[in-house]
Amino acid sequence: MSEYDDVCVLLPTMNEAETVARVVADFRDAGFERLLVIDGGSTDETRSIAREAGARVVEQSGRGKGQAVREAVRDHVDASYVLMADADATYDAGDAAAMLGPLLDGDADHVVGNRFADMRPGAMTRLNRIGNRLINLAFRAIHRENYRDILSGYRAFTRESFERLHLTADGFGIETEMAVECVKNRLSVSVVPVTYRERPGGSATNLHPIRDGGVIFLELYRKAKTNNPLFYFGSAGVASTAAGILLAAFVLYRYLAFGISHEVIAVGAVGATILGIQLLVFGVLADMIHSLHVEQIERYERAVDDRAPRRPSEVGEPDAAEGRGPDARGGESARREGPGDARD
Repeated sequence: MSEYDDVCVLLPTMNEAETVARVVADFRDAGFERLLVIDGGSTDETRSIAREAGARVVEQSGRGKGQAVREAVRDHVDASYVLMADADATYDAGDAAAMLGPLLDGDADHVVGNRFADMRPGAMTRLNRIGNRLINLAFRAIHRENYRDILSGYRAFTRESFERLHLTADGFGIETEMAVECVKNRLSVSVVPVTYRERPGGSATNLHPIRDGGVIFLELYRKAKTNNPLFYFGSAGVASTAAGILLAAFVLYRYLAFGISHEVIAVGAVGATILGIQLLVFGVLADMIHSLHVEQIERYERAVDDRAPRRPSEVGEPDAAEGRGPDARGGESARREGPGDARD
């Protein structure tokens, strides 16, 4: 019996023939027997190579990494824990034990591997590094949590916690969406330092920095609607108000300096200013409602915890061996401890 018998290593792939065998072999050498490769329709030999290396291979029904992850966990994973990594050999299977530690110890529901802790030379271009930093700063500002590397593809999570996440992203936005949903559902998240290596020669990345970066920023902003409504509506309100003020200043300058009136622009300036103020007010009200909603959820969870039966040791009662345990009072043996709320 291995300590990782209840862990499934999930590897989404798309044309990873150059590296998938090495990745599967590395995780098998690290003690993992349950490896699932979910393939997005590779046109090379990825699937056959993965099977020969010892992995279970499934071809996803749709397209995109996000859809692959959702389908894999929902339909093909029956383990209690999932360790997700990319199949491009950039992550180190030797970090798997550290990634799973917080889950197996019951200290976290979700673990993020921080690539910036040990990023090897050439692992990430300067453009990608800057983009990653900006996205992480935006996430911290919008969602008020610091997961250090929300775009990391090295994740570990319990299947139960994954089922609580409302995930809709189909592409590379899945990592961002998972981070946002962890905040929204108040899951306990741990950040673990991992090694991030350069892609081996001959393998090509499926990531398009500009296109996928734009999608990720839009996903962050879209999710702010429910997690931080003040930022979501307030930022639009500030932009609209600022545009209105600038237009008004232009109209006023042209009228005072040259006697030229711009009635249409003036009307637009007033409209933009009014819209911006309304959005700001709406953002404040939405933020108040959101705060009350969170407070009510916390009260409900505390009430559930208080109503949950406690163990004899928690209330100072002798156990069943002394004749006063649950079994001695009528055969009750079910005891449930309330969920913790620890955060990294």
